[in-house]
Amino acid sequence: NAIKKGDIIRTPITPDNLKQVFDKWVAMIGNEIEGVKDEEYALLFFADIMHDGTVSTHDNLPAELLHKDGSPVFFLNGKVYKLGNKEGYRQFWAIYHKPPKAEYRNYLLERRDSLIPIDERSFKGAYYTPLNVVDKSYDKLAETLGNNWQKNYIVWDMCCGVGNLEVKHSNPRNIYMSTLDNADVDVMKATKTCVAATRFQYDYLNDDIDDFGNIDYSLAEKVPQGLRQAIAEGKKILVLINPPYAEATNNDNLVVSQDSSESKKGVSKTRVAKLMDKQGYAARELFVQFLVRIAKEIPTATIAIFSKLKYVNAPNFDIFRKDWHAKYLGGFVVHSKSFDGLKGNFPIGFLIWKTDLLTSSRIDITEINTEVLDKNAKPIGEKLFSNLPNVQLLSNWIKRTRANDEDAIPLKNAVSPTTSVKDVRGTKWADGAIASMICPGNDLQHSNLTALLSSGYCSAGGFFVTDKNLWQSAIVFTVRRVIKQTWLNDRDQFLIPTEPLTDAFKNDCLLWMLFNGSNLTASANDLEWNDRKWNIVNHFIPFTEEEVGANDRFESDFMVQYLKDKKLSKEANAVLAAGKKLWQAYFAYTDVRAVRDELKLNRPDVGWYQVRNALKKRNESGDFVPVSFKPFEEAYKTLTEKLQPMVYELGFLKV
Repeated sequence: NAIKKGDIIRTPITPDNLKQVFDKWVAMIGNEIEGVKDEEYALLFFADIMHDGTVSTHDNLPAELLHKDGSPVFFLNGKVYKLGNKEGYRQFWAIYHKPPKAEYRNYLLERRDSLIPIDERSFKGAYYTPLNVVDKSYDKLAETLGNNWQKNYIVWDMCCGVGNLEVKHSNPRNIYMSTLDNADVDVMKATKTCVAATRFQYDYLNDDIDDFGNIDYSLAEKVPQGLRQAIAEGKKILVLINPPYAEATNNDNLVVSQDSSESKKGVSKTRVAKLMDKQGYAARELFVQFLVRIAKEIPTATIAIFSKLKYVNAPNFDIFRKDWHAKYLGGFVVHSKSFDGLKGNFPIGFLIWKTDLLTSSRIDITEINTEVLDKNAKPIGEKLFSNLPNVQLLSNWIKRTRANDEDAIPLKNAVSPTTSVKDVRGTKWADGAIASMICPGNDLQHSNLTALLSSGYCSAGGFFVTDKNLWQSAIVFTVRRVIKQTWLNDRDQFLIPTEPLTDAFKNDCLLWMLFNGSNLTASANDLEWNDRKWNIVNHFIPFTEEEVGANDRFESDFMVQYLKDKKLSKEANAVLAAGKKLWQAYFAYTDVRAVRDELKLNRPDVGWYQVRNALKKRNESGDFVPVSFKPFEEAYKTLTEKLQPMVYELGFLKV
């Protein structure tokens, strides 16, 4: 009917298109508002869309839309903001209909967290907890604490955001909700979220902590008297939180962890962090800082927390676990993709703990069993997370060889010297060294960084591969690389094997490493670094010059001699035979100058990295007879499938 009448058809604003509408609003309207800060866009956006042109749908929103001389203006924090150009405003509201339907309004306002500009959201860790995941958490709390938990426990969420973690609670008078941003409190009041709850602004990691680390509520005078009294009287208190996941280094260097949750400079410099000088790495994590203050302030609290699993089984959190006495009661893990804005694929745990920091007896966290939910919060199974002593970790299996005085060129890739100038490692070699291995971390999250180089590795997390530890190095390389990382096994720790290792397994691992894509051993002359030219030698060619038709002598025949007395399995032999054909194909032709320069093909003793990449470039050029990788890939796949179950059978990983 609207089309027949020639009426304008505008797009409604709904939960499904909120983010797209916001982005377009910022582009067409927000950027034209003079003097506004990025973090204020969401407040002005909601003031605009929740206004029908005459009156606002909500009282007490943080910002207001007004009209002055027939033009829209915004009022926020006592200041009037004008549009530099009104054309974008007119065009935008020719596309969209406002206000949203009444049934959507409160829900949309609750999504303010998701509309904070990405830098601020990452800094504050203000990620919205999906309501279907909230539902599951309440089910788990009822299952664990009993059906009357909402009546029996005082709840404090000290990083409540706009309160969506509490909207399922049926007894809001038992709830205390605090948040870093006062604007969140304003939104909760405007949306009438948990009206009977006590809602207040509070910086939990900084407020009320004196210079000696004591809690003194008189410093900020923000904590309600009823909550103070409940804590003082030792009432049953449930801390229900989804704290920030942000992490920062202690020395202001940015690091990005492999789960892609971005680490942020400065976010960990709180008053709580200053109390954690002996906690080491754990002090970087904001969610752990929450646990540390809770332990001091409410030592017998029950805690139900959404967080990453680091504090359960990561080696760097061993000191924290020794000081934190908590009994695991139950919980689940859910795919990180359930949460808007989180990058990467990893488990977010909702774990329930009964803490007792007043006891002198240790409560060790050895293992926890969790329900597993997919990204749609549907149950798909169970998962065991184990915390084992550091002496059992695979990272402690190989005795590290100390560097000698021989200079080495630090590499960042197969034939690429480092370009970094700060804290450069890998500038020295070692007695008996034939390579270096990139091997940071001890879990599957870091396993995709594992690689082999023909000189030093320019950063931390490497060790020397020698003629003495080569068999162990090949096993470590293979075990870390052969199991595919998934969102669920992200934090699983590699372990020292618990079963005897056969020669066949050792040799299979060696061949698997030699022909893996992350074997970056290579040879090259005249690499330039630190105002000097360097040569690197490849010790990892498993063939003689005659076998592959090389045009000159290899400087090292180490690998040929090493393999001479080894009895290889049929699977390993198949990989070796297929690999030989590719090496022969490489030496059959000479590559064009551009490829020779890129891959540093200026020596005969090239590495697997150089061979396979040169062949692929020939195939892409169409100027050479095509070389098929299929026979090799099939043989390598067979060896891979043989080794994968053995990683678990031999105890390198726990199921």
